Amino acid sequence: MKRIFVSWILTVSLFSSATTFVWAQPGHQRVDMLIVGGTVVTMDASRRVIVDGAVAISGDTITAVGTRAELTRSHKATRTIDASGKVIVPGLINTHTHIPMTLFRGIGDDMDLQEWLTKYIFPAEAKNVDEAFVRAGTRLGLAEMIRGGTTTYADMYYFEDAIADETSKAGVRGVLGQTVIDFPVPDAKTFAEGLEVTEKFIKKWQGHALITPAIAPHAPYTVSENNLTDARAMSDRLKAPLLIHLAEADTETKAIQEKYDGKRPIEFLESINFFNDRTIAAHVVHANEAELDILKRRNVGIGHNPHSNMKLASGVAPVPMMLAKDMNVGLGTDGAASNNDLNLWEEMDTAAKLHKVFSSDPKVVSAVQVFEMATIRGARALHMADSIGSIENGKLADIVIVDMDGLHQTPMYNIYSHLVYATKSTDVRTVIIHGRIVMQDRRLLTLNENAIKTEAIAYRKKIVESLKN
Repeated sequence: MKRIFVSWILTVSLFSSATTFVWAQPGHQRVDMLIVGGTVVTMDASRRVIVDGAVAISGDTITAVGTRAELTRSHKATRTIDASGKVIVPGLINTHTHIPMTLFRGIGDDMDLQEWLTKYIFPAEAKNVDEAFVRAGTRLGLAEMIRGGTTTYADMYYFEDAIADETSKAGVRGVLGQTVIDFPVPDAKTFAEGLEVTEKFIKKWQGHALITPAIAPHAPYTVSENNLTDARAMSDRLKAPLLIHLAEADTETKAIQEKYDGKRPIEFLESINFFNDRTIAAHVVHANEAELDILKRRNVGIGHNPHSNMKLASGVAPVPMMLAKDMNVGLGTDGAASNNDLNLWEEMDTAAKLHKVFSSDPKVVSAVQVFEMATIRGARALHMADSIGSIENGKLADIVIVDMDGLHQTPMYNIYSHLVYATKSTDVRTVIIHGRIVMQDRRLLTLNENAIKTEAIAYRKKIVESLKN
């Protein structure tokens, strides 16, 4: 008897982009999702750019990358997303931020780092930061990052367990560092108590699909030598990432030199055997070639934060030298209190132009290199390049679909030029993390935008009143 195979297709009109659900046919590989029709910027080892490309996803993993013709012949998907006329890129990676500090956005501007910290940030934190504050700020930051196409971020703050909880609920990937520091902070009165909190946090979240828990000693100037050594020991014992602010400002360099026999911050940390191959150092502005060689040898990841460093006049990091040495350097926004947003597209544009003007060389830090910093090199900085940062078989399905039909993007000659110099966060159309759609056609699917904004506005009044006292 002749067998009849029936293909059932349901077109969903809820979203403006074409999304279909399909039963598999014989001879086709069944996948959960197929993205077709866009230009795929893979960021793989050969930096393939596939025009009229396609990406197949099964569960949380990318299972095929190729042309639309190839993949539609060989695959059938439960859901198909038509990305025609758009660009499909790896999810962006923010290598350094303090996500709850979105609630301190604009609280203190136009001052140097130490004044900003001691007169505004530390007092505001002491009077306002509790678990509820952290959750509200985290939800605000997560919504902002998803809207801008950031799929993975590295964080350092307090109540990091609450940050992990909100991050996992939103479906975002995070390397989340519980901050430990020598003086009393909202979630720990002593450094020893901070270590206890950190160990519980790390053990609770290790092995989670989205959350990589870490220990984060704040900086060499806020954590003593013995406590830095204890933090490194915990990182080694629990096999957890080790996050730290490093060589951010001249004031830090001078303070460390005065305290530790003339050693500069990187030299000092090297002398106490602080660095391991799970270390992620934020900023690294004031570093000479010999110090960069130390970080290179130790395989330290670096989070470059051009906007924050410019705003606080901390200096200009030696990124061209880092790239020449093929170091693990990614882009970060820092917290919204010193930036004042979490927009990696702005960081890309600024990073390329800042280093050109600072070095008087228009050829340094090219558009391709900057986009690497936001994707695959950023993944290297977080020691996660084996699983994220590019669109290729076997990697986790963290993918962003970007519109390319705006007036500011017309006409297009070079895809990397457009992504770095022309594209805005508002051009991000759809965001997929771990194989899950968390934003489709600009609509957040895992967070309530209106409730988040209402809560953030309510916190503003409380914070303003607290600083009057």
